[in-house]
Amino acid sequence: MNPQTKVKICGMTQLKDAVFAAEEGADAVGFIFYKQSPRSVTMKVVREIVLKLPPFVDTVGVFVNESADKVNKIADYCGLDMVQLHGEESPGFCRKIHRRVIKAFRIKDLQSIKQLEKYSVAGFLLDTFSDELHGGTGKTFDWNLALPAKKIGPVIMAGGLTPRNIRQAVNQVRPYGVDVCSGVEKSPGIKDPEKVRAFLANIRRQS
Repeated sequence: MNPQTKVKICGMTQLKDAVFAAEEGADAVGFIFYKQSPRSVTMKVVREIVLKLPPFVDTVGVFVNESADKVNKIADYCGLDMVQLHGEESPGFCRKIHRRVIKAFRIKDLQSIKQLEKYSVAGFLLDTFSDELHGGTGKTFDWNLALPAKKIGPVIMAGGLTPRNIRQAVNQVRPYGVDVCSGVEKSPGIKDPEKVRAFLANIRRQS
């Protein structure tokens, strides 16, 4: 069993999806504050969802190359627990954020893992490398590259995870956590309850 693997379901845009994920056992839900994302959501909507979530569910705001002031302001207004940074934010930038920070890296090769050492953050999210997209590719990367990253800090796996491949990913890497978005959706920002349930059930099953 992998009770230690934390699960974040990202790209939430509506209350019922966030509550359903929490009730099915997700440890965290994520909201994307990046205008170019098809899952982009407003501060007002997120604040309303956060206020109605049950306890012990972490709320995470996802930002891409935003100003530190704006990140802090949105986190305060929405009552977010954590901030996830998906752009080219520097180690110095991360220190300006008043919340625990998860720094995302797009993983191409072992050299991509070396960058992690410069950052003093709560955890590292490893996503699939793409020149065009800041995450949300729906594709997996070479999971073996996540193994050396675990020596640097808590690793959260992302990129192309689905109910079908999640057990293999967890068994191979034993990450601190996993982050799923498109793999449990009907359409961008709208979750598929059956896929959410299957994803969470598969990760909790005896390996």
